[in-house]
Amino acid sequence: MTDLTIRAFEDFPAAFKGPVLRPGDEGFAESRAIWNMRNAGHTPALIVQALDPQDVVAAVNYAREKGVPIAVRSGGHGVDAHAMPPDGLVIDTTKMKRVFVDEATGRATLEAGVLLGEMDAATQAHGLAVPAGVVSDTGVAGLALGGGIGHLSRRFGATVDSLLSIEVVTMDGAVRTVSADSEPDLFWGMRGAGHNLAIATSFTFQGHKVGPQVVSGIIVYSPEEAVKLCEGLDEAMRRTSREVSISSVFAQAPPIPGLPPELIGTPLLLAVVVYTGPVEDYEAAMGEINALATPMANMVAPKTWCETNSLLDAFQPSGRRYHSGGGYLPAMSAEVAQLVIDQVAAAPVPAGPATGCLINFPILGGALQEGDEDSCAFSRAGAAYVCEIVSMWDSEKADDEYAGWVDDSVRALAPQLTGTGYINLTADRGPDWLRTVYGSPEKWARLVQLKRKWDPDNLLAHNKNVLNAV
Repeated sequence: MTDLTIRAFEDFPAAFKGPVLRPGDEGFAESRAIWNMRNAGHTPALIVQALDPQDVVAAVNYAREKGVPIAVRSGGHGVDAHAMPPDGLVIDTTKMKRVFVDEATGRATLEAGVLLGEMDAATQAHGLAVPAGVVSDTGVAGLALGGGIGHLSRRFGATVDSLLSIEVVTMDGAVRTVSADSEPDLFWGMRGAGHNLAIATSFTFQGHKVGPQVVSGIIVYSPEEAVKLCEGLDEAMRRTSREVSISSVFAQAPPIPGLPPELIGTPLLLAVVVYTGPVEDYEAAMGEINALATPMANMVAPKTWCETNSLLDAFQPSGRRYHSGGGYLPAMSAEVAQLVIDQVAAAPVPAGPATGCLINFPILGGALQEGDEDSCAFSRAGAAYVCEIVSMWDSEKADDEYAGWVDDSVRALAPQLTGTGYINLTADRGPDWLRTVYGSPEKWARLVQLKRKWDPDNLLAHNKNVLNAV
């Protein structure tokens, strides 16, 4: 940490109501911890934990006057670990947890520190769900600002498709509510590239009737049966209710109790199935899918929505070292499945349940793909599946091995992908990639214009940064 950085933060305003934490303070280490600890040695100079929008305003005004870039932490689940930059100023919204659900309208308003599991619990108390992500300790804010996909995307679209308005603090220190009727251009950009434009303090979503009982679980396939499943999956899904969602997770079998030693390191397909229709109709709804291949094991059963939307927590535990890449896959096939199986077979063999490599294909299409590509910054063109390539490990000595596997797999799968993508599920791949990931040149030009209007000094610099790619 430089003397200049320390001096710059000595006069942080005393009127800020929330905790103000510096290295060595009680609670700093816990506040510094985020999901991806690959940059565990990066220590911010100051973490300020806002209690309300006016605290965010005070911190933004201070940063602007000092010319200091801002990092924002809500859930801290970003793959690039931008929430905790070295020597930086972090505005932390994790203490902003208020949630209000209007049962009459189905609308849910929640502050920027709410996690997905907390949102699910609050909305399910009224029989509602908001389409969102699939790991319960993900922050709603970061997810929604990048677009938002999950088990309900095929049925209800992206998270931003259910987003009615956002309360934000812009870099001039003003609190604004943006929506289709108020600052519509900024609302357009916040839905997909919001990390670049303003700091969200609360969101209002339209909830949808889901649960409380759904059907979900994992079906395990051998490599041979996985190829059969993937060969017919697209056609079968075209005839299958949108109440069915499947994430096809290709991974090596980890060393877990009860698993035969000869299976450890073997590529398997773990099909994460979620059905949100009437429980008694599950078997009929899955008829086309189940006819495609014979599983090794079937662990699908009735569950609550909250249990279901945390099924994948174990696949990506907090506090490990992570790297990821990917994009959108326009169609599944036997050829894609075999390519992925070969990549997974070449991955480092997992040393424990929380280490390893996976390639995941959450199915999209449906309502998400029917949405207007130009309706918001989030891109969805060609998005039949997300391709998410992830490695996780614990030792710094293994960085090159695990990160290298992800980069190799991205290159191997690139000819199968669209070139656009879901920005939340891939690490920053540089300016050329960023200029295309949002879609058309016209969309990129509009984003650049919005960034220059709403953050001309690039105070919001710790992100997949638009101005750095111009």
